[in-house]
Amino acid sequence: MLESRRLPLWAGRTAALLGIVLVAFTLRQAVAAVSPIIGDIRADFPVSNLDVGLLGTLPPLLFAASGFTAPRVARRLGLDGGIVLALVLISVGHLVRAVAPGVAMLLVGSIVAFAGTGVGNVLLPSVVRRYFPDRVALLTAVYACIVGVSTAVPAALAAPIAQYAGWRISLAVWAVTSAAALVPWLIVLAEQRRLRREDAELVSPAPTEAVTRLWRSRAALSITALFSSSAICTYAAFAWLPEILQDVAGSTPTEAGVLLAVTGVISVPGALIAPLLVPRLRNVGWLIAAGVLSFALGYLGLLLAPAPLTLLWVLLIGCGSILFPVCLVLINVRTRTHGGTVALSGFAQGTAYGLGALGPLLVGLLHDASGGWTLPLLFLLAVTLAAAIPAVTLGRPTFVEDELGR
Repeated sequence: MLESRRLPLWAGRTAALLGIVLVAFTLRQAVAAVSPIIGDIRADFPVSNLDVGLLGTLPPLLFAASGFTAPRVARRLGLDGGIVLALVLISVGHLVRAVAPGVAMLLVGSIVAFAGTGVGNVLLPSVVRRYFPDRVALLTAVYACIVGVSTAVPAALAAPIAQYAGWRISLAVWAVTSAAALVPWLIVLAEQRRLRREDAELVSPAPTEAVTRLWRSRAALSITALFSSSAICTYAAFAWLPEILQDVAGSTPTEAGVLLAVTGVISVPGALIAPLLVPRLRNVGWLIAAGVLSFALGYLGLLLAPAPLTLLWVLLIGCGSILFPVCLVLINVRTRTHGGTVALSGFAQGTAYGLGALGPLLVGLLHDASGGWTLPLLFLLAVTLAAAIPAVTLGRPTFVEDELGR
């Protein structure tokens, strides 16, 4: 499966390690930076509830499209070139949003930033496997943990920055971090110039037809279903959790933004532990079941007793996000080859984020139709419970290539 000989962590791959860390830190900033300051943006130009729902729906839609295009980008530009393209798109998207004169340009900037984020999402597991085949679990834990931080930091800082410097500065500041992440990858590209032909061969085992054949793999379908449940719940929270907390628990906008940040902070321990546990557990279904239970209890709490124990319910929802790093490491440990990893990453993330796009949109529609948050929370509870099915099917270790070879 994975290469057993362990090298020193920094052995000839310092720039790649720094690059992985910085890319991970950019992968949720564009998603989490808007919802806490939507009120400030509305003070400058009209933003309807439908627009808010669309902003919440765009990330998984663009991530879905990227899931099927990123393998082709990698074959054309190489993994390193694909990461550079992703960071350029993210940086440009942040800046376009910051200077937007109206909601249309805000949406355009978001599309550009989310497209770059989607390419980064798909390619990063393969980058980890390429540069750190001896430490896949450790590096997956590190970058999944940093993705959680990437969610928490913009959510916590967006409202305070907007209060003191304006919402445009609050959005523009994240272009600095994504631009900084370019530096180590430009160094990597310079170092790898002579190996460009070899890099192309490295990603060539993941042709488009291999991605479509993954519908025949039970393991691939189960990972995709689990990723879908996680994506629906996660992006619904990014789009609507601050407003839910303000309406049902009486939180202020700043408090709601901090509580959204809490969901990212509390995901950090799970992001560190899950990738280390998954390869060692005989039955990973128990870990998946723990994430499902946490999500379910959090939504039930917001339904039945939102105000007294708001922090507890938010903490439980954040603990449920352990499903995300579990999915990331399963993409690596349930495949045998680089090509299989690229194909499964594109298939699982493309399909899951496509389905995940329904989350913010349906939550917004159910809220408008019912005039409250009971139906939206019941919908999220049902989606969470559906993840119990892949918890059962993924209990037995299998490899995607083995299933497709039968």
